[in-house]
Amino acid sequence: MRGVRARLAQATRTPPGRLRLAGVVLAVLTVAFGGLTAWQLETRAQAADRVVSYSQPLSRDAAEIHRSLADAATTAASGFLLAGAEPKDVRARYEQDLAQAAKLISQAAARTTATSPAQDSLTRLNQQLPVYAGLVESARADNRQGIPLGGAYLRYASEQMQTVLLPAAAELNTIETHELANDYAAARSTPWGAYVLVVLTLAALGWVQLTLFRRTNRVFNIGLLGATAAVLAGTVWLAVAGLTTGSDLAKSDQDGATPLRALNSARVDALTARLAENLNLVARGSTATYAVQYTDLTKRLAGDPKSTIPMAQRGGSLSRAMVLAPGAAGEALNTAAAAYDSWQLKQQAAQKAEVENADYQGALDLTVSATDGSTTADAAFNATDRALAQAADIEQARFEAAADGTAGDLRLAAGAAAVLGVLAAAAALRGLGRRLAEYR
Repeated sequence: MRGVRARLAQATRTPPGRLRLAGVVLAVLTVAFGGLTAWQLETRAQAADRVVSYSQPLSRDAAEIHRSLADAATTAASGFLLAGAEPKDVRARYEQDLAQAAKLISQAAARTTATSPAQDSLTRLNQQLPVYAGLVESARADNRQGIPLGGAYLRYASEQMQTVLLPAAAELNTIETHELANDYAAARSTPWGAYVLVVLTLAALGWVQLTLFRRTNRVFNIGLLGATAAVLAGTVWLAVAGLTTGSDLAKSDQDGATPLRALNSARVDALTARLAENLNLVARGSTATYAVQYTDLTKRLAGDPKSTIPMAQRGGSLSRAMVLAPGAAGEALNTAAAAYDSWQLKQQAAQKAEVENADYQGALDLTVSATDGSTTADAAFNATDRALAQAADIEQARFEAAADGTAGDLRLAAGAAAVLGVLAAAAALRGLGRRLAEYR
């Protein structure tokens, strides 16, 4: 070690030795600047790729699994109330919901690793979905034959949905949302290492040029100026790419991913409230459990049911979805809010017919109908659900429009930084090489 120090000290005692050492230092710094900047930008690009092609789609699919399961349970209960008069489209919707949930569960399982925390939720969903479907089929078969046991089967199936399947789907949604948040944080992180190295590199280039000016009285060294310009160009590219992609990712989160999560929560609340409404009729007054569930769920969805203030100010999950939604989704959410209020009025009329007038058939006709269902609570609920789905499509499109291309922009900046770092090193060595040539 002492020998190395001695040789280094001896080499730097002469002007050529000091120039050679300066060339080595500048070459190392400029190449390191290009390499570190490229690596940090590539890391961000990979995270942005995961946001667009992995974590957000998985988060969206997890929410869709949750929604499909809730919709399947709601539709199954509607079909049960209609018994032999169940329309084909109601049955088709139920089957489509189950098929969609099964497909997305399978896809999510294929895209997650064996050590992923999502595997436990996916396993429960995969195991219990056929059990639920079997219980519904038993309820449907008994109901068509007029066997009272069908109601018990359906209530048990709904209990399985509410206590096993929907909690597992909610857990999966939470896990995937956390993964999405982590990828967003990585994609939008600031490359502090690159910025620190930029300062060191520019300081070294400035010091060498100032030293040469003092000792040679030559104002400009073309090679060192070129190296400085290359480093500055890389810095500007780094800053601009970071700001623009960070802004686009923030926009995709603000206008897409975040409001979409709030909207999906409102959609599930609406579906589970509708399920409780139907199950209350299936129970035929044997229990008040579902009536209490309905009251609690509608409060969670839209705040105080007696409130006359606008929906966006009521404090429920639908209110939060309206507050967070981008302007493009506003009209659809206003439609959903109006349809929800109509649904509540029809539900109150049905409840009055059943409780105050002891008219179960009248309550059933006001809730769901196999013939003219345009004035039923079911029709108003479906209008609410369609408007919420429309808003979800708008928010998903806003996410994709903002997030697509961010990874490519970051990779372009990473490639440019690597090339500029090499060019800066070559220019610095060439500039100092000209000064060394003067000593020969």
